[in-house]
Amino acid sequence: MTLRVFNVLQREKVEFVPITPGKVNMYVCGPTVYDHAHLGHAKTYVSFDMIVRYLRFTGYDVLYVQNLTDVGHLLDTGEDRILKKARQASATPMQIVEMYARSYFEDMDRLGVVRPDISPRASAHIPEQIEMIQTLIDKGHAYVADGNVYFDVTSWPDYGKLSHRRLEEQEAGSRRLTGDGKRNPQDFALWKRAEPEHILRWNSPWGVGYPGWHIECSAMSRKYLGNTFDIHGGGIDNIFPHNECEIAQSEAANDAPFANYWLLVGSLTVNGEKMSKSVGNFVTIKDALKKYRPEVIRTFVFQAHYSNPIDYSDEALSGAEKGWERLMTAVRLTREKLRNAPDDGAGSSFQAVLDEARQKFTEAMDDDFNAPVALATLQSLTGEVNKLLNGAEPVGKATLEAIEKTYTDLGGQVLGIIPAAEVSSANAQREDGLIRLLIELRNQARAEKQYARSDQIRNQLKALGITLEDRPDGTFYRID
Repeated sequence: MTLRVFNVLQREKVEFVPITPGKVNMYVCGPTVYDHAHLGHAKTYVSFDMIVRYLRFTGYDVLYVQNLTDVGHLLDTGEDRILKKARQASATPMQIVEMYARSYFEDMDRLGVVRPDISPRASAHIPEQIEMIQTLIDKGHAYVADGNVYFDVTSWPDYGKLSHRRLEEQEAGSRRLTGDGKRNPQDFALWKRAEPEHILRWNSPWGVGYPGWHIECSAMSRKYLGNTFDIHGGGIDNIFPHNECEIAQSEAANDAPFANYWLLVGSLTVNGEKMSKSVGNFVTIKDALKKYRPEVIRTFVFQAHYSNPIDYSDEALSGAEKGWERLMTAVRLTREKLRNAPDDGAGSSFQAVLDEARQKFTEAMDDDFNAPVALATLQSLTGEVNKLLNGAEPVGKATLEAIEKTYTDLGGQVLGIIPAAEVSSANAQREDGLIRLLIELRNQARAEKQYARSDQIRNQLKALGITLEDRPDGTFYRID
Protein backbone atom coordinates (compact mmCIF):
# COMPACT_ATOMS: atom_id res chain seq x y z
CA MET A 1 0.00 0.00 0.00
CA THR A 2 1.34 3.43 -0.92
CA LEU A 3 1.04 6.46 1.32
CA ARG A 4 -2.18 8.42 0.85
CA VAL A 5 -2.89 11.75 2.53
CA PHE A 6 -5.92 13.98 2.82
CA ASN A 7 -4.90 17.07 0.88
CA VAL A 8 -6.95 19.99 2.21
CA LEU A 9 -6.23 21.87 -1.02
CA GLN A 10 -8.11 19.23 -3.03
CA ARG A 11 -10.53 18.21 -0.26
CA GLU A 12 -9.80 14.53 -0.90
CA LYS A 13 -7.44 11.71 -0.04
CA VAL A 14 -4.77 11.32 -2.69
CA GLU A 15 -1.58 9.36 -3.26
CA PHE A 16 1.49 11.14 -1.94
CA VAL A 17 4.08 11.68 -4.68
CA PRO A 18 7.00 13.94 -3.69
CA ILE A 19 8.58 16.33 -6.17
CA THR A 20 11.93 14.53 -5.87
CA PRO A 21 11.74 10.75 -5.41
CA GLY A 22 12.85 9.72 -1.94
CA LYS A 23 12.96 13.30 -0.61
CA VAL A 24 10.31 15.35 1.20
CA ASN A 25 10.49 19.11 1.76
CA MET A 26 8.09 20.11 4.53
CA TYR A 27 7.17 23.45 6.11
CA VAL A 28 5.05 23.83 9.24
CA CYS A 29 3.86 27.12 10.72
CA GLY A 30 5.51 27.37 14.13
CA PRO A 31 4.44 29.20 17.29
CA THR A 32 4.42 32.89 18.07
CA VAL A 33 6.87 32.96 20.98
CA TYR A 34 5.24 35.38 23.42
CA ASP A 35 4.25 32.97 26.22
CA HIS A 36 4.66 29.39 27.41
CA ALA A 37 3.26 26.76 25.05
CA HIS A 38 0.05 24.96 26.03
CA LEU A 39 -1.42 21.55 25.23
CA GLY A 40 -3.00 22.89 22.05
CA HIS A 41 0.52 23.47 20.75
CA ALA A 42 1.44 19.97 21.93
CA LYS A 43 -1.32 18.45 19.79
CA THR A 44 -0.14 20.31 16.70
CA TYR A 45 3.58 19.68 16.96
CA VAL A 46 3.37 16.13 18.32
CA SER A 47 1.14 15.34 15.33
CA PHE A 48 3.65 16.71 12.83
CA ASP A 49 6.46 15.00 14.72
CA MET A 50 4.64 11.71 14.16
CA ILE A 51 4.28 12.50 10.45
CA VAL A 52 7.97 13.37 10.07
CA ARG A 53 9.00 10.29 12.07
CA TYR A 54 6.93 8.00 9.87
CA LEU A 55 8.19 9.53 6.63
CA ARG A 56 11.76 8.99 7.80
CA PHE A 57 10.93 5.50 9.08
CA THR A 58 9.75 4.52 5.59
CA GLY A 59 12.97 5.80 4.03
CA TYR A 60 12.25 9.39 2.99
CA ASP A 61 14.94 12.03 3.39
CA VAL A 62 12.90 14.78 5.07
CA LEU A 63 13.96 18.42 5.25
CA TYR A 64 11.70 19.81 7.98
CA VAL A 65 11.40 23.58 8.40
CA GLN A 66 9.32 25.10 11.20
CA ASN A 67 9.43 28.86 11.76
CA LEU A 68 9.28 30.93 14.92
CA THR A 69 7.15 34.07 14.70
CA ASP A 70 8.79 36.85 16.69
CA VAL A 71 7.36 39.90 14.91
CA GLY A 72 4.25 40.79 12.92
CA HIS A 73 1.62 38.50 14.46
CA LEU A 74 -1.07 41.01 15.30
CA LEU A 75 -3.93 40.86 17.76
CA ASP A 76 -7.46 41.79 16.74
CA THR A 77 -6.66 45.30 17.96
CA GLY A 78 -3.77 45.53 15.49
CA GLU A 79 -1.22 45.32 18.32
CA ASP A 80 1.84 43.08 17.95
CA ARG A 81 1.67 40.14 20.39
CA ILE A 82 5.37 40.36 21.24
CA LEU A 83 5.21 44.08 21.97
CA LYS A 84 2.15 43.67 24.20
CA LYS A 85 3.88 40.97 26.25
CA ALA A 86 7.05 43.06 26.47
CA ARG A 87 5.12 46.01 27.89
CA GLN A 88 3.34 43.79 30.39
CA ALA A 89 6.64 42.29 31.56
CA SER A 90 8.62 45.57 31.43
CA ALA A 91 11.09 43.85 29.11
CA THR A 92 12.47 44.36 25.62
CA PRO A 93 10.80 42.40 22.80
CA MET A 94 13.86 40.24 22.16
CA GLN A 95 14.03 39.32 25.84
CA ILE A 96 10.49 38.00 25.52
CA VAL A 97 11.33 36.16 22.31
CA GLU A 98 14.44 34.50 23.74
CA MET A 99 12.70 33.49 26.95
CA TYR A 100 9.72 31.86 25.30
CA ALA A 101 11.64 30.37 22.36
CA ARG A 102 13.80 28.51 24.89
CA SER A 103 10.68 27.53 26.82
CA TYR A 104 9.04 26.18 23.65
CA PHE A 105 12.01 24.01 22.70
CA GLU A 106 12.35 22.75 26.27
CA ASP A 107 8.71 21.63 26.15
CA MET A 108 9.11 20.00 22.74
CA ASP A 109 12.28 18.21 23.86
CA ARG A 110 10.50 16.81 26.90
CA LEU A 111 7.62 15.64 24.72
CA GLY A 112 10.05 13.76 22.50
CA VAL A 113 9.40 16.02 19.52
CA VAL A 114 12.38 15.78 17.17
CA ARG A 115 13.68 19.27 16.49
CA PRO A 116 13.12 20.68 12.99
CA ASP A 117 16.11 20.75 10.68
CA ILE A 118 15.73 24.52 10.37
CA SER A 119 13.87 26.87 12.76
CA PRO A 120 14.04 30.29 11.06
CA ARG A 121 12.84 33.44 12.81
CA ALA A 122 10.79 36.10 11.11
CA SER A 123 12.97 38.94 12.47
CA ALA A 124 16.08 37.34 10.97
CA HIS A 125 14.59 37.31 7.46
CA ILE A 126 13.48 40.90 6.96
CA PRO A 127 15.53 41.34 3.72
CA GLU A 128 13.88 38.27 2.18
CA GLN A 129 10.44 39.59 3.10
CA ILE A 130 11.18 43.03 1.70
CA GLU A 131 12.43 41.45 -1.54
CA MET A 132 9.24 39.41 -1.94
CA ILE A 133 7.05 42.42 -1.19
CA GLN A 134 8.87 44.48 -3.82
CA THR A 135 8.34 41.68 -6.35
CA LEU A 136 4.62 41.74 -5.64
CA ILE A 137 4.53 45.51 -6.10
CA ASP A 138 6.43 45.27 -9.38
CA LYS A 139 4.00 42.62 -10.67
CA GLY A 140 0.95 44.70 -9.77
CA HIS A 141 -0.26 42.45 -6.94
CA ALA A 142 0.54 44.90 -4.15
CA TYR A 143 0.45 48.66 -3.61
CA VAL A 144 1.88 51.25 -1.24
CA ALA A 145 -0.42 53.42 0.85
CA ASP A 146 1.15 55.95 3.20
CA GLY A 147 4.07 53.75 4.21
CA ASN A 148 1.98 50.56 4.34
CA VAL A 149 2.02 47.88 1.66
CA TYR A 150 -1.06 45.76 0.95
CA PHE A 151 -1.69 42.73 -1.21
CA ASP A 152 -4.50 43.42 -3.68
CA VAL A 153 -6.70 40.33 -3.40
CA THR A 154 -8.67 41.33 -6.51
CA SER A 155 -5.47 40.85 -8.54
CA TRP A 156 -5.36 37.13 -7.68
CA PRO A 157 -8.47 35.20 -8.84
CA ASP A 158 -7.48 32.05 -6.89
CA TYR A 159 -7.62 33.84 -3.54
CA GLY A 160 -9.75 31.61 -1.30
CA LYS A 161 -8.97 28.26 -2.99
CA LEU A 162 -7.71 26.59 0.21
CA SER A 163 -10.52 27.67 2.52
CA HIS A 164 -13.11 27.71 -0.31
CA ARG A 165 -14.24 31.20 0.68
CA ARG A 166 -15.33 33.36 -2.23
CA LEU A 167 -13.96 36.88 -2.16
CA GLU A 168 -17.38 38.47 -2.23
CA GLU A 169 -18.35 36.54 0.91
CA GLN A 170 -15.39 37.69 2.94
CA GLU A 171 -15.76 40.52 5.40
CA ALA A 172 -13.06 42.90 6.46
CA GLY A 173 -11.36 41.60 9.59
CA SER A 174 -9.07 43.31 12.03
CA ARG A 175 -6.19 40.92 11.27
CA ARG A 176 -6.36 42.17 7.68
CA LEU A 177 -6.18 45.69 9.10
CA THR A 178 -8.85 47.92 7.64
CA GLY A 179 -8.08 51.58 7.03
CA ASP A 180 -4.71 53.19 6.29
CA GLY A 181 -5.41 53.63 2.59
CA LYS A 182 -6.53 50.14 1.67
CA ARG A 183 -8.33 49.83 -1.65
CA ASN A 184 -10.40 46.82 -0.62
CA PRO A 185 -11.40 45.82 2.90
CA GLN A 186 -10.14 42.27 2.22
CA ASP A 187 -6.62 43.37 1.23
CA PHE A 188 -4.05 42.24 3.78
CA ALA A 189 -0.89 43.89 5.06
CA LEU A 190 2.50 42.89 3.71
CA TRP A 191 4.30 45.78 5.45
CA LYS A 192 3.12 48.15 8.16
CA ARG A 193 4.33 51.68 8.84
CA ALA A 194 5.89 51.86 12.32
CA GLU A 195 4.59 54.57 14.59
CA PRO A 196 7.22 56.38 16.71
CA GLU A 197 6.47 54.25 19.78
CA HIS A 198 6.76 50.97 17.87
CA ILE A 199 10.00 49.30 19.03
CA LEU A 200 10.27 46.60 16.34
CA ARG A 201 11.16 48.60 13.20
CA TRP A 202 13.28 48.23 10.08
CA ASN A 203 14.17 50.44 7.14
CA SER A 204 12.47 49.60 3.87
CA PRO A 205 11.87 51.20 0.45
CA TRP A 206 8.50 52.36 1.82
CA GLY A 207 9.77 53.85 5.05
CA VAL A 208 10.44 52.56 8.56
CA GLY A 209 8.13 49.70 9.46
CA TYR A 210 7.74 45.99 10.10
CA PRO A 211 6.36 43.01 8.15
CA GLY A 212 2.84 41.68 8.33
CA TRP A 213 2.25 38.22 9.75
CA HIS A 214 1.64 36.24 6.54
CA ILE A 215 4.66 37.27 4.47
CA GLU A 216 7.22 35.66 6.78
CA CYS A 217 6.18 32.07 5.97
CA SER A 218 6.22 32.75 2.23
CA ALA A 219 9.67 34.31 2.33
CA MET A 220 11.26 31.73 4.63
CA SER A 221 9.77 28.67 2.96
CA ARG A 222 10.99 29.94 -0.43
CA LYS A 223 14.49 30.51 0.94
CA TYR A 224 14.89 27.04 2.44
CA LEU A 225 12.58 24.86 0.32
CA GLY A 226 12.24 26.63 -3.02
CA ASN A 227 9.27 28.09 -4.88
CA THR A 228 7.33 24.82 -4.69
CA PHE A 229 7.69 22.21 -1.98
CA ASP A 230 5.90 19.04 -0.94
CA ILE A 231 4.02 19.49 2.34
CA HIS A 232 2.75 22.55 4.17
CA GLY A 233 1.42 21.94 7.67
CA GLY A 234 -0.33 23.97 10.32
CA GLY A 235 -3.41 24.23 12.48
CA ILE A 236 -6.87 24.16 10.92
CA ASP A 237 -7.72 27.42 12.72
CA ASN A 238 -5.13 29.26 10.60
CA ILE A 239 -6.52 28.13 7.25
CA PHE A 240 -8.00 31.61 6.91
CA PRO A 241 -6.59 34.15 6.69
CA HIS A 242 -2.99 33.03 7.28
CA ASN A 243 -2.63 30.00 5.00
CA GLU A 244 -4.84 31.54 2.34
CA CYS A 245 -2.71 34.67 2.25
CA GLU A 246 0.48 32.60 2.09
CA ILE A 247 -0.72 30.85 -1.04
CA ALA A 248 -1.85 34.01 -2.81
CA GLN A 249 1.30 36.05 -2.21
CA SER A 250 3.68 33.13 -2.85
CA GLU A 251 2.12 32.02 -6.12
CA ALA A 252 1.73 35.61 -7.29
CA ALA A 253 5.39 36.38 -6.53
CA ASN A 254 6.93 33.11 -7.72
CA ASP A 255 4.69 32.25 -10.70
CA ALA A 256 4.68 28.68 -9.39
CA PRO A 257 2.51 26.48 -7.16
CA PHE A 258 3.26 27.00 -3.48
CA ALA A 259 2.84 23.65 -1.66
CA ASN A 260 1.52 20.47 -3.28
CA TYR A 261 -0.03 18.95 -0.14
CA TRP A 262 -1.71 20.76 2.75
CA LEU A 263 -1.99 18.81 6.02
CA LEU A 264 -3.86 20.69 8.75
CA VAL A 265 -4.23 19.58 12.36
CA GLY A 266 -7.52 19.71 14.26
CA SER A 267 -7.73 21.75 17.44
CA LEU A 268 -7.45 20.67 21.05
CA THR A 269 -10.70 21.63 22.74
CA VAL A 270 -11.97 22.01 26.29
CA ASN A 271 -15.67 21.26 26.57
CA GLY A 272 -15.90 21.68 22.81
CA GLU A 273 -14.16 25.08 22.72
CA LYS A 274 -10.66 25.53 21.25
CA MET A 275 -7.94 25.75 23.89
CA SER A 276 -6.45 29.21 23.66
CA LYS A 277 -4.66 31.86 25.65
CA SER A 278 -7.23 34.50 24.72
CA VAL A 279 -10.11 32.41 26.10
CA GLY A 280 -8.14 31.43 29.20
CA ASN A 281 -9.05 27.73 29.04
CA PHE A 282 -5.49 26.53 28.56
CA VAL A 283 -3.11 24.17 30.38
CA THR A 284 0.58 24.78 29.76
CA ILE A 285 2.73 21.88 28.67
CA LYS A 286 4.92 22.46 31.72
CA ASP A 287 1.95 22.05 34.06
CA ALA A 288 0.69 18.98 32.20
CA LEU A 289 4.13 17.36 32.47
CA LYS A 290 3.98 17.72 36.25
CA LYS A 291 1.06 15.24 36.23
CA TYR A 292 1.68 13.03 33.20
CA ARG A 293 4.63 11.44 31.48
CA PRO A 294 5.49 12.82 28.02
CA GLU A 295 4.60 9.45 26.47
CA VAL A 296 1.13 9.64 28.05
CA ILE A 297 0.50 13.07 26.51
CA ARG A 298 1.61 11.73 23.13
CA THR A 299 -0.65 8.69 23.55
CA PHE A 300 -3.56 11.03 24.33
CA VAL A 301 -2.86 13.04 21.16
CA PHE A 302 -2.79 9.88 19.03
CA GLN A 303 -6.21 8.73 20.24
CA ALA A 304 -7.71 11.06 17.60
CA HIS A 305 -6.71 11.40 13.97
CA TYR A 306 -4.37 14.35 13.52
CA SER A 307 -6.93 16.23 11.41
CA ASN A 308 -9.73 15.85 13.98
CA PRO A 309 -10.29 17.80 17.18
CA ILE A 310 -9.82 16.09 20.54
CA ASP A 311 -11.30 17.22 23.83
CA TYR A 312 -9.01 17.63 26.83
CA SER A 313 -9.91 16.45 30.32
CA ASP A 314 -8.11 14.79 33.20
CA GLU A 315 -10.30 11.75 32.60
CA ALA A 316 -9.09 11.55 28.98
CA LEU A 317 -5.44 11.83 30.05
CA SER A 318 -5.96 9.20 32.76
CA GLY A 319 -7.46 6.87 30.16
CA ALA A 320 -4.45 7.43 27.89
CA GLU A 321 -2.18 6.74 30.86
CA LYS A 322 -3.83 3.37 31.51
CA GLY A 323 -3.48 2.41 27.85
CA TRP A 324 0.17 3.44 27.79
CA GLU A 325 0.90 1.55 31.02
CA ARG A 326 -0.59 -1.60 29.48
CA LEU A 327 1.81 -1.31 26.56
CA MET A 328 4.77 -0.56 28.79
CA THR A 329 4.03 -3.45 31.14
CA ALA A 330 4.45 -5.83 28.20
CA VAL A 331 7.58 -3.99 27.02
CA ARG A 332 9.17 -4.06 30.49
CA LEU A 333 8.34 -7.73 30.96
CA THR A 334 9.86 -8.52 27.55
CA ARG A 335 13.04 -6.66 28.43
CA GLU A 336 13.19 -8.31 31.84
CA LYS A 337 12.83 -11.79 30.43
CA LEU A 338 15.57 -11.03 27.89
CA ARG A 339 18.07 -10.87 30.76
CA ASN A 340 18.02 -14.63 31.28
CA ALA A 341 16.20 -15.95 28.21
CA PRO A 342 17.17 -19.37 26.83
CA ASP A 343 18.41 -19.52 23.26
CA ASP A 344 15.54 -21.86 22.42
CA GLY A 345 12.12 -21.85 23.96
CA ALA A 346 8.44 -21.12 23.45
CA GLY A 347 7.28 -18.63 20.84
CA SER A 348 9.16 -19.85 17.79
CA SER A 349 6.02 -19.31 15.67
CA PHE A 350 5.29 -15.86 17.15
CA GLN A 351 7.09 -14.05 14.31
CA ALA A 352 3.95 -14.43 12.19
CA VAL A 353 1.99 -12.46 14.83
CA LEU A 354 4.64 -9.73 14.80
CA ASP A 355 4.68 -9.58 11.00
CA GLU A 356 0.91 -9.20 10.91
CA ALA A 357 1.06 -6.40 13.49
CA ARG A 358 3.69 -4.57 11.45
CA GLN A 359 1.60 -4.90 8.32
CA LYS A 360 -1.54 -3.55 10.01
CA PHE A 361 0.44 -0.73 11.62
CA THR A 362 1.96 0.25 8.27
CA GLU A 363 -1.39 0.09 6.51
CA ALA A 364 -2.86 2.42 9.13
CA MET A 365 -0.03 4.92 8.83
CA ASP A 366 -0.12 4.78 5.04
CA ASP A 367 -3.80 5.73 5.29
CA ASP A 368 -3.21 9.43 6.03
CA PHE A 369 -1.10 8.75 9.13
CA ASN A 370 -3.95 7.08 11.02
CA ALA A 371 -2.30 6.98 14.43
CA PRO A 372 -5.45 5.85 16.34
CA VAL A 373 -5.61 2.64 14.30
CA ALA A 374 -1.84 2.19 14.57
CA LEU A 375 -2.11 2.60 18.34
CA ALA A 376 -4.97 0.10 18.50
CA THR A 377 -2.79 -2.34 16.55
CA LEU A 378 -0.11 -2.11 19.23
CA GLN A 379 -2.71 -2.67 21.94
CA SER A 380 -4.01 -5.74 20.11
CA LEU A 381 -0.46 -7.04 19.76
CA THR A 382 0.05 -6.52 23.48
CA GLY A 383 -2.77 -8.93 24.21
CA GLU A 384 -0.98 -11.62 22.22
CA VAL A 385 2.37 -10.78 23.80
CA ASN A 386 0.90 -11.08 27.30
CA LYS A 387 -0.52 -14.51 26.50
CA LEU A 388 2.90 -15.66 25.32
CA LEU A 389 4.91 -14.15 28.18
CA ASN A 390 2.55 -15.42 30.86
CA GLY A 391 2.57 -18.97 29.51
CA ALA A 392 4.12 -21.88 31.35
CA GLU A 393 7.08 -22.29 29.00
CA PRO A 394 10.05 -19.85 28.93
CA VAL A 395 10.18 -17.78 25.75
CA GLY A 396 13.27 -18.00 23.56
CA LYS A 397 15.73 -15.12 23.24
CA ALA A 398 15.20 -14.59 19.49
CA THR A 399 11.45 -14.25 19.96
CA LEU A 400 11.85 -11.79 22.84
CA GLU A 401 14.29 -9.73 20.77
CA ALA A 402 11.81 -9.66 17.88
CA ILE A 403 9.01 -8.54 20.21
CA GLU A 404 11.19 -5.82 21.73
CA LYS A 405 12.24 -4.58 18.28
CA THR A 406 8.63 -4.41 17.11
CA TYR A 407 7.68 -2.22 20.05
CA THR A 408 10.81 -0.11 19.67
CA ASP A 409 10.34 0.41 15.91
CA LEU A 410 6.60 1.08 15.83
CA GLY A 411 5.86 2.47 19.27
CA GLY A 412 9.26 4.10 19.76
CA GLN A 413 10.70 5.24 16.46
CA VAL A 414 7.37 6.16 14.82
CA LEU A 415 4.95 7.13 17.61
CA GLY A 416 7.53 8.11 20.21
CA ILE A 417 5.60 6.51 23.08
CA ILE A 418 7.92 3.59 23.89
CA PRO A 419 11.16 4.82 25.47
CA ALA A 420 14.41 3.04 24.88
CA ALA A 421 15.57 0.42 27.35
CA GLU A 422 15.88 2.09 30.74
CA VAL A 423 19.33 0.64 31.49
CA SER A 424 21.21 1.76 28.39
CA SER A 425 23.57 4.27 30.06
CA ALA A 426 26.28 3.57 32.67
CA ASN A 427 24.36 5.50 35.34
CA ALA A 428 21.16 3.64 34.50
CA GLN A 429 23.00 0.31 34.71
CA ARG A 430 24.34 1.25 38.14
CA GLU A 431 20.83 2.25 39.28
CA ASP A 432 19.42 -0.98 37.88
CA GLY A 433 21.99 -2.99 39.81
CA LEU A 434 21.16 -1.24 43.09
CA ILE A 435 17.41 -1.74 42.60
CA ARG A 436 17.93 -5.43 41.90
CA LEU A 437 20.08 -5.74 45.01
CA LEU A 438 17.24 -4.29 47.07
CA ILE A 439 14.81 -6.69 45.40
CA GLU A 440 17.06 -9.60 46.40
CA LEU A 441 17.22 -8.32 49.99
CA ARG A 442 13.43 -7.98 50.02
CA ASN A 443 12.99 -11.51 48.66
CA GLN A 444 15.35 -12.77 51.36
CA ALA A 445 13.36 -10.93 54.04
CA ARG A 446 10.13 -12.46 52.74
CA ALA A 447 11.66 -15.94 52.75
CA GLU A 448 12.66 -15.38 56.39
CA LYS A 449 9.13 -14.04 57.14
CA GLN A 450 10.49 -10.59 57.99
CA TYR A 451 7.43 -8.99 56.42
CA ALA A 452 7.88 -5.59 58.05
CA ARG A 453 11.36 -5.36 56.54
CA SER A 454 10.04 -6.53 53.16
CA ASP A 455 7.28 -3.91 53.20
CA GLN A 456 9.75 -1.22 54.20
CA ILE A 457 11.91 -1.91 51.14
CA ARG A 458 8.86 -1.91 48.82
CA ASN A 459 7.49 1.32 50.32
CA GLN A 460 10.81 3.14 50.21
CA LEU A 461 11.27 2.17 46.57
CA LYS A 462 7.72 3.31 45.86
CA ALA A 463 8.49 6.69 47.43
CA LEU A 464 11.37 6.99 44.97
CA GLY A 465 9.05 6.28 42.03
CA ILE A 466 9.94 2.60 41.65
CA THR A 467 7.06 0.12 41.68
CA LEU A 468 7.62 -3.60 42.33
CA GLU A 469 5.45 -6.31 40.78
CA ASP A 470 5.55 -9.81 42.23
CA ARG A 471 4.90 -12.50 39.64
CA PRO A 472 5.13 -16.31 39.68
CA ASP A 473 8.36 -16.05 37.65
CA GLY A 474 9.97 -13.38 39.80
CA THR A 475 9.78 -9.77 40.98
CA PHE A 476 9.98 -7.03 38.37
CA TYR A 477 10.16 -3.28 38.74
CA ARG A 478 9.17 -0.23 36.77
CA ILE A 479 10.17 3.41 37.13
CA ASP A 480 7.03 5.55 37.28
